[in-house]
Amino acid sequence: KVTVEGPGTGDGFKKFCAGEGDITGASRAIKEEEVTMCADGGVEYIEIAVAIDGLTVATSPANTAVECLDKAALYALVGPESEGFSSWADANVIAAELESAFATLPDAPLSVYGPGEESGTYDSFVEFALKSIAEDRGVDDATRADYTASPNDNVIVDGIESADTSLGWVGYAYYKAEEERMKAIAIADKEGNCVLPTDETIADGSYPFSRTLYIYVNKANAAENPAVAAYVDLYLSAQGIEQVSAAGYVQLESAKQQLSL
Repeated sequence: KVTVEGPGTGDGFKKFCAGEGDITGASRAIKEEEVTMCADGGVEYIEIAVAIDGLTVATSPANTAVECLDKAALYALVGPESEGFSSWADANVIAAELESAFATLPDAPLSVYGPGEESGTYDSFVEFALKSIAEDRGVDDATRADYTASPNDNVIVDGIESADTSLGWVGYAYYKAEEERMKAIAIADKEGNCVLPTDETIADGSYPFSRTLYIYVNKANAAENPAVAAYVDLYLSAQGIEQVSAAGYVQLESAKQQLSL
């Protein structure tokens, strides 16, 4: 019998590092404080890369005014200094200060939807879009607090669909499954090229918000319980790897798959 619990990467590590789980899934690598947490809990683990995801920034298909954003514009819209902004245009001053190429955002209502702090997708968004700018400006590296947060990606998708000029972020698999209800916003790379999330751009790393997905396995539990080791073997088998694409994520290249195995 298998018990699967959620809702997010951070909560998963809390339980896993307390010895309450055999395997934890993670949409980011383990943090230093979680390494310490596992050490304090006496949990030794193996980190295994299993797939690639592209954190997808999205809006309503009705929003024809926004096609691409850079990190500076995202910071201006969703970063800690954007608290209270109710229009996309409210972010133009900060975006201009940061020399964003997208500092003429439309005068349209801004409603933001995304995962909460328990989520690895939240952590990844902060890391990708906000952290370096926040550190340079001497402010907290976190999102604005006044957005609609949910641990349920389906609720986030509903929110993005509900407003014509919405803004939100989800994992690529959720976007891909619901792309008729959302429009992906391209992300500008370091050269200023706007790159949309696709299987190809995520796989080759040209999409700026690509990230590796992991499982972490409790070594002692895998040694003691044959079912745990057998499950991980299945996870990394050809049959298991097929499920990566079936779930809407992107497979690791064969050399990295072999390294994980």
